Parts: sequence; C-alpha cells; structure tokens
Amino acid sequence: MLRKDRYKAFIEYFSTHQPDAKTELNYSTPYELLVAVILSAQCTDKRINQITPALFERFPDPYILAASTPEEVFTYIKSVSYPNNKANHLVGMAKVLTSQFNGEVPAAIEDLQKMPGVGRKTANVISSIVYEAPALAVDTHVFRVANRIGLVQNAKTPLAVEKQLVKFIPNKMIRHAHHWLILHGRYICVARRPKCEICPLTHFCQYYEYQQKGKMLTEPAYNVQKKEKIKVSNKAIKIGQALKKYAVKEEDRFLKK
Repeated sequence: MLRKDRYKAFIEYFSTHQPDAKTELNYSTPYELLVAVILSAQCTDKRINQITPALFERFPDPYILAASTPEEVFTYIKSVSYPNNKANHLVGMAKVLTSQFNGEVPAAIEDLQKMPGVGRKTANVISSIVYEAPALAVDTHVFRVANRIGLVQNAKTPLAVEKQLVKFIPNKMIRHAHHWLILHGRYICVARRPKCEICPLTHFCQYYEYQQKGKMLTEPAYNVQKKEKIKVSNKAIKIGQALKKYAVKEEDRFLKK
C-alpha cells in the first residue's frame, strides 16, 4: 500500500468514527490546561485528573500560583511523577505568564516555549486545543502508532515524526489527528502487546502486515528446517528484521516535553 493511500484510510476511519476526539485532561480555562499538560509529562491523564481539582481550587489563576512557592505546590502534586521538578516548573511558568503575558496563555509556539516546563510538545498541545491551530504534539503514543501504522518512514525523533505527519495530513485535520493517535495508542496499539485482534486499522497497518507475513513465512520455514536441517529462508529473516524495526522501543527521550 502506498503511503498516501495509508493516510487516506487513516483519515477516513477516524474522521468517521471519532470526529470529535478530545483530550482526556480535565480543565476549564487555558491556564488550567497548561498546568495539567505540564503535570502530565511521563504521567497518566487519570492521575493528573485526580490531583488537579484541589490544585486548581488553591491556585485558581496564574497570579496566585506565581505568588506561591515550589514547596507549597509540591504538597498538591506529590503523587505525580517528578513532583519536585514539576513544582518548580509550575511556579516558574506562572511568573513568566504573569510578567510577560499579563496572565493570558499566548498562542504562538515560540512564546509558549519561553515558560519553564513548556517544550515543543506542550506548546503544540496548547496551541492546537486552545487556539485550534494546525499543530501536532508528538508524545510516546503518537510516536509509536505513527511508526507502526506506517504513516512515517525512518522517523527516529519526535520532531521527525511531527514533520512527516503535518506534511501529509490536511491542515484542518492536524489538531484532530493528535488525539486520534494518542487514544489509539493508549487503548489499542499499546506498547508491549498491541491489541491487533480488536484493532480496526489492520487493513492498512504496516506493522500488522509484516506481522502476518512473518507468521506465514517463519512457521513453515521452521518446520522445514526441523525436518531437513536447512536454514530459514532469507525472506523470513528479513521479515523478522522488519518486525523489530516497527516494534518501537519506548525511551524517556520521546517523553520529553
């Protein structure tokens, strides 16, 4: 299948079955979303939603948060990953937000990245959700699913994945594609054992295609090898190598904001 056909099938499926996919983080203002996204680095949305109600009640706006201390913020977020760093980031973010942007979350990616704890991924999330900009944040789920399906080729970094996705996905669909890929990776195309048996994308998924070819070629080859003591075919070996290529390894560097 050509890559353009794979993209067409991808967009057709999700625009039909999940046209209004949204973030699973709970928030009511752009400021709250920014706080939640910073906290979500290497942590689940479920955990973040458990601790943000009390946090938002104590710090309802960036001015109150800026006047606080990392030590106080820590007491509200100590159950999330890397609470010390995130407490420092939140207070630092609030100080920059109030001093440079009058407490209003900026729209530009470059301005968002001026705040502590806000990297390209977080900036893209805010830009796409709050301002409906054609920005696509690449987290571990997006990185994994885009590689497995075959939407990207030889993309070894989040930025490389982002550039290929935005090149082939129509502008009006880019902000939706972020959620499509995340939710699919979170619930079906999981890291260790993807649930291919219930996946609706197998008819155009490159990983599934290699997986099926690998089964058809390696099992008969193994039986022949056992009976006649001959080597497994070169083609079966190549399929095995391809499988390793598309079984994307999770690394902390892909989770950096």
